[in-house]
Amino acid sequence: MPNHTNIYNHEAEQYHLLISKQPNLAPIIEEIKAFNGLDIVDVGAGTGRLTTVLAPHAKSIIALDASDAMLQVTAAKLEKAGLANWTTKVADHRKLPLEDQSADLIVAGWTICYLASTNVQNWRQNLQEVMAEMKRVLRPNGTIIIFETMGTGTETPDPPAFLKEYYSSLVRQYGFSHKWIRTDYEFDSVHQAEELTRFFFGEEIVNQVLEQNRICVPECAGIWWLHR
Repeated sequence: MPNHTNIYNHEAEQYHLLISKQPNLAPIIEEIKAFNGLDIVDVGAGTGRLTTVLAPHAKSIIALDASDAMLQVTAAKLEKAGLANWTTKVADHRKLPLEDQSADLIVAGWTICYLASTNVQNWRQNLQEVMAEMKRVLRPNGTIIIFETMGTGTETPDPPAFLKEYYSSLVRQYGFSHKWIRTDYEFDSVHQAEELTRFFFGEEIVNQVLEQNRICVPECAGIWWLHR
């Protein structure tokens, strides 16, 4: 499996090309929380998968991530769009550089998992600290929406074993509602599918691409949401 930390710090543009092959998630977020005119925080914003589609409709949006390289890509895209209602900040999910009750909507896409998987020491404490920070920043009547993987290369949910306890905790301990959706990758060619899946997922998915001559790689995502 490729080193994701290295990718996020040194190959942000290639990563953004990969996720650009997935569907726009704004309609999914809109179903859970109407976001027009809200103050929004994107925790683990990365290269702006969620920030860039929410920003045109937000009152304000703050993109937070541990990787400055990723945030530079986000900032460039927001600048290119001519938007001025945004800020980026390097931050740890467990200590958000934000004021109490300053956000109406907090989104976190494919990011808390890096602190809350069972192969990470003190994962339960990490998750507790992340949840406490999100709730501190959230206003009354605000909403938290979390996206995480439910499996790549599979047409029905098949999450990694090391994430199952985290997912269960979101529902049982923290009171989140939950559903899953498909977030398939639609590549331009088999060659591109091979190149980008090898870059991020490794040989198992590449073998599927080559054996089945795929330009569409199925993926499932889980969505958890909590209304305050």
